[in-house]
Amino acid sequence: MSEQTKPEKKKIFKIPHTYVILFMVILTMAILTYIIPAGEFLRVEDPNTGRTVVDPASFENVAQNPTSFFDLWKSVPNGMTAASSIIFFIFIVAGSFNIINATGAVEAGISRVALKLKGKDMVMIPIFVVIFSIFGGTIGMAEETIVFVPIGIALARALGYDAIVGTAMILLGAACGFTSGFMNPFTVGVAQGIGELPLFSGIQFRLVILVVMVIVTSIYILRYGAKVKADPEKSIVRELELEEKHKVIDLSSLPEFKTEHYLVLLTLVVGLGVIIFGVFTYGWYITEISAAFLAMGVIGGFLGKMGPSQVSKEFVNGARGIVFGALIVGIARAILVVMQDGLILDTIIYGLANAIQNLPQAISVLGMYVVQVVINFFIPSGSGQAAATMPIMIPLADVIGVNRQVAVTAYQFGDGFTNSIIPTSATLMAVISLAGIAYEKWVKFLWPLMTIWLAIGAVFLVVANAINYGPF
Repeated sequence: MSEQTKPEKKKIFKIPHTYVILFMVILTMAILTYIIPAGEFLRVEDPNTGRTVVDPASFENVAQNPTSFFDLWKSVPNGMTAASSIIFFIFIVAGSFNIINATGAVEAGISRVALKLKGKDMVMIPIFVVIFSIFGGTIGMAEETIVFVPIGIALARALGYDAIVGTAMILLGAACGFTSGFMNPFTVGVAQGIGELPLFSGIQFRLVILVVMVIVTSIYILRYGAKVKADPEKSIVRELELEEKHKVIDLSSLPEFKTEHYLVLLTLVVGLGVIIFGVFTYGWYITEISAAFLAMGVIGGFLGKMGPSQVSKEFVNGARGIVFGALIVGIARAILVVMQDGLILDTIIYGLANAIQNLPQAISVLGMYVVQVVINFFIPSGSGQAAATMPIMIPLADVIGVNRQVAVTAYQFGDGFTNSIIPTSATLMAVISLAGIAYEKWVKFLWPLMTIWLAIGAVFLVVANAINYGPF
C-alpha cells in the first residue's frame, strides 16, 4: 500500500466529557462504600470562632451504610441542592458581567489603552498583563478573554510581534490574576466558603503572589517577543504569520470610547469597591455579593443605553454560557454526598492523615498541591474542583495541623496554573483556536513558563505554611 493510500490511524483514546468523568468518580465512590470501612470523626464547634471543626482524635469505625442503586442517582439532585447557593451565585455573576460586556465598554476601554500604547513596545505587554490580571483576580475572567484576543493579536502584529504574544499577554495575564485569586469569587471565594474562612481573608499574601506572577510572566513574554521582533523566523507560529501577513491591521477601526462606556466602567469600578467594602466591613458573603453584581449589571446595562429587554436577554446569555461550569459544581458535590452518606469520607481523611501526618508539614502541603494539579486535568472548573476536593482537604488540613488557608492556597494553585495548558480547558482551546495557534505550538511556547509557575507555587506554599498563613 502506498504512503498516500494508507488509512489514517484512529485515535486510541479520547478524553471523556467532564460530566462523564465526574459520574465515573461518583460511581467509583458508590462502589467504595461497599469496600472501605465506614467511619466518622466528631465535628465540634470552636467556641472562639463558631466554626465547625474536626476533632482529630475522635475517629471510630461505625456500621456500614453502602450506596444503593437508587441512592446513586439521587446523589446528583442532592448534590445540586447542597450546592444551590454557589450554583446560583455563579449564574448571577456570569449574567451580570455579560450585560456589562455587551455594552462594549470593556472592549472600548481596552482598545483605548491599546491605541495609547502604540509605539511603546516595552510597556505594552506588562500593562496588558496587569490589566487582565486584575480582571482575572476580581471577576474570575476566563472565557471573557476570548473577546479580547483579536485586539491583542492585532496590536502585537502592528508592533512587530506574533499571534502568540498577542494571545499570551491577555490569556496569561488573566491567568495570573485567576491563580493568585486575590478576590476571585469563583475559586478562592468558593473554597474559603467551604472552609468556613472569612471571605477573601489573607488577601495581602495573595497580592504578593500576584505581583510575582505578573513580573515573571511579563518578562517571559517580553523575552520571547524581543526574539521574534529581532528575527521573525524564530516565531513558533511562523507559518501562521506568513499566511496572515496580507491582513491589514488598522487600529483606528477599534471601538470608540464613548461617554456611556465611561459610565459603565465607572459602575464596574464602584461596584467592585462596594463589594470590597461590604466584605471587609460587614462580612458580606454569597447573597450580598450576588446582589451587588446583579445591581452592577443592570445599572451598567441601562447606562450603556440598553433597554430592559436587552438587559434581560444579555443576562440570560451570560448565565447560559456558564451552565457547563455551574452544573459541574452540583455534580461534583454529588461525589461528596455519596461519600458522606456512605460514611467513607472520614475514613478516607483518616487514611490520608495517617499516610502524611508524620511527614514534615511542608511535604504534606506539597502533597495536597500535587493532588490538586492532577485533579484539575479532569475537573478544570475552578468552582467544581473546589466543591469536589475542599470538603476533603479542609478536614485533612485540620487533622494534620495545617492551616485551612494554606489548604485553600494549595487548591487555588493546583486549579489555576495548569488551566493555561491542559487540553481539557474549554477556554484555552477556544482562545488558541480563535488565534489560529495549534495546541502543540502553544505547549511549546508555554511549557517552560508553566514549569516556573508550578515551582513558584511550591515555594509560596512552603512559605505560607512556615509563616502560619491564616487567620486559621
